[in-house]
Amino acid sequence: MKPVVVLVGRPNVGKSTLFNRLTRSRDALVDNLPGVTRDRHHGDVRWDETEFTLVDTGGFLTGDSDVLAPQIRHQVNQAISDADAVMVLLDAKQGLSPHDHDLIAMLRPIDKPVFFAANKIDGPEREDALFEFYTLGVDTLYPLSAEHGYGVSDLLTALVAALPRKKRSDRGGQKIIRVAVVGRPNVGKSSLINRIAGSERLLVSDVPGTTRDAIDTTFRVNGRPFVFIDTAGIRRKGKVSAKIEKFSVVKALRSLERCDVALVMMDASEGITDQDVTVAGYAVERGRGCVLLLNKWDLVEKDSRTAEKFLKHLRDEVRFLSFAPAMTISAMTGQRVSKVFKLIEEVYEHYTRRIATGPLNRIFSRALERNEPSLHRGRRLKFYYASQVSTRPPTFVCFVNYPDAVHFSYHRYLVNQIRRETGLDKTPLRLMFRQRTGRRTGKK
Repeated sequence: MKPVVVLVGRPNVGKSTLFNRLTRSRDALVDNLPGVTRDRHHGDVRWDETEFTLVDTGGFLTGDSDVLAPQIRHQVNQAISDADAVMVLLDAKQGLSPHDHDLIAMLRPIDKPVFFAANKIDGPEREDALFEFYTLGVDTLYPLSAEHGYGVSDLLTALVAALPRKKRSDRGGQKIIRVAVVGRPNVGKSSLINRIAGSERLLVSDVPGTTRDAIDTTFRVNGRPFVFIDTAGIRRKGKVSAKIEKFSVVKALRSLERCDVALVMMDASEGITDQDVTVAGYAVERGRGCVLLLNKWDLVEKDSRTAEKFLKHLRDEVRFLSFAPAMTISAMTGQRVSKVFKLIEEVYEHYTRRIATGPLNRIFSRALERNEPSLHRGRRLKFYYASQVSTRPPTFVCFVNYPDAVHFSYHRYLVNQIRRETGLDKTPLRLMFRQRTGRRTGKK
């Protein structure tokens, strides 16, 4: 296990900018608007042959009118208790704030290394801005510029020297399953992850748009490692106006690019909406494995056939996701949440399965015998051989004399034959046709 360092400070001091610099990423949203970061955000840092996990947190405030401020303080406190060291970022440009005093007072009792850095100092000539921060009673202050990198190396060198050396634990070679939780705003994405994790790792509010960033949460279930990616709610384009919200939606869509399985969440109490179908379409376009979750089932008035009716309506609305398992859950009460993992693992197994060339070609041979392809300009289409070229999702290439002449209905027939004979009924499949010369066509 890597040591954990938590980055704390009041809003808009540059925590996310420093996080992105140290992790060499652009994972944390950065904007001049205070309070952009609300949840904890994790990233890996390497310095002087030492690796550690850096945790970015929301801006620390006390007595603030923001309805989310108490939850953000809870998140900061929890992150500090989980960390091996704390990095406090102060704003040398704006000077001392009462919130800085409150934060320092909260940190005094903790028994772990704490490092204080004054940000927005671009060079030695600006270091006189440090003086007022010594009134906080700290011994060492590190001047730095998260934007330009000044002073960062000195801070990191001191930090890694104080980190505990932890032995790596060998937990076996199980692959981590990356799961993106997507859906329109306020369908319960963060509530589901908190329920699974058994703690309030993510902010939850009735206010749509509470989650702004794509937040990774790592944990094990029955010994299996999972990374759950909570994403911002995806609204219709016409309803996305604020710049920070546009960035949030873009990051939510990018999260689909780095997951294996997408949990497409919908609000059962509101029914299936056009935007739910659109979000599901985004997952299919990116070739992700999918599980459809009708959340807030505890709020639905029901009888013995309500679930059956809901799921049938869902299937009618998202026919392009006929391969995706679907179930009703309640993240609030925990109803059937534990069963989600069984579906995720089944989808992942199908999503990553490889079919040997011999059995695959026998499947094609039987399919061609049962239903011969149509003629093309008086000549019979010839399917020479097929091979699986990749997984995630399973992707097959079949060599044909006239690839462009394969009708979409016959293409669908062959895909269904692969599903029927291999049991790959919980994953998207891709089938492409090529001439034996190697020229590729656009059929998918």
